[in-house]
Amino acid sequence: MGGVAAWAVDLMERLGAPGAGVAIALENLFPPLPSEIILPLAGFTASRGDMSLAAALFWTTAGSVVGALALYLIGAAVGRERIRAIAARLPLIRMQDVDRTEAWFARHGTKAVFLGRMIPIFRSLISVPAGVERMPIPTFLALTTAGSLIWNTVFVLAGYQLGESWWRVEAYAGVLQKMVIGAVVLLVAWFVASRLRRSAGRHSTR
Repeated sequence: MGGVAAWAVDLMERLGAPGAGVAIALENLFPPLPSEIILPLAGFTASRGDMSLAAALFWTTAGSVVGALALYLIGAAVGRERIRAIAARLPLIRMQDVDRTEAWFARHGTKAVFLGRMIPIFRSLISVPAGVERMPIPTFLALTTAGSLIWNTVFVLAGYQLGESWWRVEAYAGVLQKMVIGAVVLLVAWFVASRLRRSAGRHSTR
Protein backbone atom coordinates (compact mmCIF):
# COMPACT_ATOMS: atom_id res chain seq x y z
CA MET A 1 0.00 0.00 0.00
CA GLY A 2 1.51 3.32 -1.04
CA GLY A 3 0.72 6.86 -2.10
CA VAL A 4 -2.53 8.39 -0.89
CA ALA A 5 -3.67 5.12 0.68
CA ALA A 6 -0.53 4.84 2.84
CA TRP A 7 -0.83 8.49 3.85
CA ALA A 8 -4.50 8.08 4.83
CA VAL A 9 -3.79 4.89 6.77
CA ASP A 10 -0.99 6.65 8.63
CA LEU A 11 -3.34 9.49 9.60
CA MET A 12 -5.96 7.04 10.86
CA GLU A 13 -3.39 5.06 12.81
CA ARG A 14 -2.06 8.21 14.45
CA LEU A 15 -5.35 10.02 15.10
CA GLY A 16 -7.99 7.31 14.90
CA ALA A 17 -11.36 8.25 13.38
CA PRO A 18 -10.55 12.01 13.47
CA GLY A 19 -7.66 11.19 11.12
CA ALA A 20 -10.19 10.13 8.48
CA GLY A 21 -11.90 13.49 8.98
CA VAL A 22 -8.63 15.38 8.51
CA ALA A 23 -7.91 13.41 5.32
CA ILE A 24 -11.34 14.20 3.87
CA ALA A 25 -11.09 17.88 4.84
CA LEU A 26 -7.81 18.07 2.91
CA GLU A 27 -9.40 16.16 0.00
CA ASN A 28 -11.99 18.93 -0.26
CA LEU A 29 -9.29 21.59 -0.38
CA PHE A 30 -7.05 19.64 -2.75
CA PRO A 31 -9.34 17.67 -5.13
CA PRO A 32 -6.46 15.57 -6.55
CA LEU A 33 -6.65 13.73 -3.20
CA PRO A 34 -9.33 11.14 -4.00
CA SER A 35 -12.18 10.57 -1.57
CA GLU A 36 -12.77 7.36 -3.52
CA ILE A 37 -9.67 5.95 -1.80
CA ILE A 38 -9.92 7.62 1.62
CA LEU A 39 -13.57 6.76 2.34
CA PRO A 40 -13.42 3.02 1.54
CA LEU A 41 -10.22 2.85 3.57
CA ALA A 42 -12.07 4.37 6.52
CA GLY A 43 -14.75 1.70 6.08
CA PHE A 44 -12.12 -1.04 5.89
CA THR A 45 -10.46 0.30 9.04
CA ALA A 46 -13.85 0.22 10.78
CA SER A 47 -14.38 -3.38 9.65
CA ARG A 48 -11.15 -4.34 11.45
CA GLY A 49 -12.44 -2.78 14.65
CA ASP A 50 -9.89 0.06 14.73
CA MET A 51 -12.76 2.55 14.80
CA SER A 52 -16.54 2.24 14.89
CA LEU A 53 -18.58 2.56 11.72
CA ALA A 54 -20.53 5.43 13.29
CA ALA A 55 -17.28 7.24 14.10
CA ALA A 56 -16.03 6.76 10.52
CA LEU A 57 -19.22 8.27 9.12
CA PHE A 58 -19.30 11.11 11.65
CA TRP A 59 -15.70 12.20 11.21
CA THR A 60 -15.56 11.88 7.43
CA THR A 61 -18.75 13.94 7.12
CA ALA A 62 -17.40 16.51 9.59
CA GLY A 63 -14.21 16.71 7.52
CA SER A 64 -16.26 17.21 4.34
CA VAL A 65 -18.17 20.08 5.91
CA VAL A 66 -15.02 21.77 7.27
CA GLY A 67 -13.26 21.56 3.90
CA ALA A 68 -16.35 22.81 2.04
CA LEU A 69 -16.77 25.71 4.47
CA ALA A 70 -13.14 26.77 3.89
CA LEU A 71 -13.80 26.92 0.14
CA TYR A 72 -17.06 28.78 0.75
CA LEU A 73 -15.15 31.41 2.74
CA ILE A 74 -12.57 31.71 -0.05
CA GLY A 75 -15.39 32.34 -2.53
CA ALA A 76 -16.95 34.90 -0.20
CA ALA A 77 -13.58 36.65 0.25
CA VAL A 78 -13.02 36.86 -3.51
CA GLY A 79 -16.53 38.22 -3.94
CA ARG A 80 -18.93 38.73 -6.81
CA GLU A 81 -17.36 41.94 -8.13
CA ARG A 82 -13.87 40.46 -8.43
CA ILE A 83 -15.26 37.40 -10.23
CA ARG A 84 -17.09 39.65 -12.69
CA ALA A 85 -13.95 41.74 -13.23
CA ILE A 86 -11.90 38.61 -13.96
CA ALA A 87 -14.60 37.23 -16.29
CA ALA A 88 -14.64 40.51 -18.22
CA ARG A 89 -10.98 39.99 -19.16
CA LEU A 90 -11.36 36.39 -20.31
CA PRO A 91 -11.54 35.64 -24.04
CA LEU A 92 -14.85 34.26 -25.36
CA ILE A 93 -16.63 35.12 -22.08
CA ARG A 94 -19.33 37.77 -22.16
CA MET A 95 -20.89 39.47 -19.18
CA GLN A 96 -24.24 38.05 -20.32
CA ASP A 97 -22.77 34.61 -19.60
CA VAL A 98 -21.92 35.70 -16.07
CA ASP A 99 -25.39 37.20 -15.62
CA ARG A 100 -27.04 33.98 -16.80
CA THR A 101 -24.83 31.91 -14.50
CA GLU A 102 -25.72 34.09 -11.52
CA ALA A 103 -29.42 33.90 -12.39
CA TRP A 104 -29.18 30.11 -12.71
CA PHE A 105 -27.45 29.81 -9.32
CA ALA A 106 -30.07 32.04 -7.72
CA ARG A 107 -32.79 29.65 -8.94
CA HIS A 108 -31.01 26.31 -8.55
CA GLY A 109 -28.18 26.96 -6.10
CA THR A 110 -29.63 24.84 -3.30
CA LYS A 111 -30.00 21.82 -5.59
CA ALA A 112 -26.54 22.46 -7.06
CA VAL A 113 -24.87 22.47 -3.65
CA PHE A 114 -26.71 19.36 -2.44
CA LEU A 115 -26.24 17.28 -5.61
CA GLY A 116 -22.79 18.70 -6.28
CA ARG A 117 -21.52 17.03 -3.11
CA MET A 118 -22.14 13.69 -4.83
CA ILE A 119 -20.39 14.43 -8.15
CA PRO A 120 -16.62 13.92 -8.56
CA ILE A 121 -14.65 17.13 -9.17
CA PHE A 122 -17.70 19.32 -8.44
CA ARG A 123 -17.76 18.07 -4.83
CA SER A 124 -15.21 20.71 -3.92
CA LEU A 125 -15.76 23.32 -6.62
CA ILE A 126 -19.47 23.88 -5.87
CA SER A 127 -18.59 25.50 -2.53
CA VAL A 128 -16.81 28.42 -4.22
CA PRO A 129 -19.78 29.87 -6.17
CA ALA A 130 -21.94 29.33 -3.08
CA GLY A 131 -19.53 31.62 -1.23
CA VAL A 132 -19.29 34.11 -4.08
CA GLU A 133 -23.09 34.41 -4.18
CA ARG A 134 -23.23 34.53 -0.36
CA MET A 135 -25.65 31.65 0.08
CA PRO A 136 -26.83 31.82 3.73
CA ILE A 137 -24.31 29.85 5.77
CA PRO A 138 -26.93 27.77 7.68
CA THR A 139 -28.45 26.71 4.34
CA PHE A 140 -25.04 25.95 2.88
CA LEU A 141 -24.01 23.88 5.89
CA ALA A 142 -27.27 21.91 5.94
CA LEU A 143 -27.10 21.08 2.22
CA THR A 144 -23.40 20.26 2.39
CA THR A 145 -23.87 18.01 5.40
CA ALA A 146 -26.76 16.13 3.79
CA GLY A 147 -25.03 15.64 0.44
CA SER A 148 -21.71 14.71 2.03
CA LEU A 149 -23.36 12.21 4.39
CA ILE A 150 -24.97 10.39 1.46
CA TRP A 151 -21.72 10.28 -0.57
CA ASN A 152 -19.60 9.29 2.41
CA THR A 153 -22.03 6.61 3.58
CA VAL A 154 -21.98 4.88 0.18
CA PHE A 155 -18.18 4.69 0.05
CA VAL A 156 -17.55 3.98 3.73
CA LEU A 157 -20.11 1.16 3.73
CA ALA A 158 -18.62 -0.24 0.52
CA GLY A 159 -15.19 -0.38 2.16
CA TYR A 160 -16.71 -1.87 5.30
CA GLN A 161 -18.44 -4.64 3.37
CA LEU A 162 -15.55 -5.40 1.02
CA GLY A 163 -12.92 -5.53 3.76
CA GLU A 164 -9.52 -6.43 2.31
CA SER A 165 -10.92 -5.82 -1.19
CA TRP A 166 -11.80 -2.17 -0.41
CA TRP A 167 -9.61 -1.06 -3.33
CA ARG A 168 -12.21 -2.37 -5.80
CA VAL A 169 -14.35 0.67 -4.98
CA GLU A 170 -11.82 3.00 -6.58
CA ALA A 171 -12.07 1.20 -9.92
CA TYR A 172 -15.84 1.71 -10.14
CA ALA A 173 -15.61 5.29 -8.88
CA GLY A 174 -12.90 5.96 -11.47
CA VAL A 175 -15.39 5.16 -14.24
CA LEU A 176 -17.81 7.76 -12.85
CA GLN A 177 -15.04 10.34 -12.59
CA LYS A 178 -13.96 9.74 -16.20
CA MET A 179 -17.56 10.16 -17.34
CA VAL A 180 -17.79 13.50 -15.51
CA ILE A 181 -14.48 14.69 -16.96
CA GLY A 182 -15.58 13.62 -20.44
CA ALA A 183 -18.86 15.52 -20.09
CA VAL A 184 -17.03 18.66 -18.92
CA VAL A 185 -14.56 18.46 -21.81
CA LEU A 186 -17.41 18.08 -24.33
CA LEU A 187 -19.30 21.03 -22.83
CA VAL A 188 -16.20 23.25 -22.90
CA ALA A 189 -15.43 22.22 -26.49
CA TRP A 190 -19.02 22.96 -27.53
CA PHE A 191 -18.93 26.36 -25.81
CA VAL A 192 -15.62 27.37 -27.43
CA ALA A 193 -16.66 26.11 -30.88
CA SER A 194 -20.01 27.93 -30.75
CA ARG A 195 -18.34 31.19 -29.68
CA LEU A 196 -15.71 30.93 -32.42
CA ARG A 197 -18.42 30.29 -35.03
CA ARG A 198 -20.39 33.33 -33.89
CA SER A 199 -17.26 35.47 -33.93
CA ALA A 200 -16.38 34.28 -37.43
CA GLY A 201 -19.93 34.93 -38.60
CA ARG A 202 -19.86 38.51 -37.33
CA HIS A 203 -16.52 39.20 -39.04
CA SER A 204 -17.74 37.74 -42.36
CA THR A 205 -20.78 40.08 -42.45
CA ARG A 206 -18.69 43.20 -42.07
